[in-house]
Amino acid sequence: MKKLGSGAIEGAYVACGRADAFISPQIASWDIAATALILKEAGGKITDFEGNDWTPKQSNVILSNGKIHNNIIELVGKALKS
Repeated sequence: MKKLGSGAIEGAYVACGRADAFISPQIASWDIAATALILKEAGGKITDFEGNDWTPKQSNVILSNGKIHNNIIELVGKALKS
């Protein structure tokens, strides 16, 4: 998917099923805090790159539909080790 320029809209796309995931190595909490709640309520998942529950203090984030989340964490981990 093309980068839309807004973490909030990209996260909303994941929540409503228009996208399967959104990954960002550096994002401000205010850019996705509301989306995090919407995503969780929609059944999605949000964590940091290590798979820990996301908190506003973290800057890296993975948002997904939940079904592919563990696969994304694994792929991101491999990419970071390369």
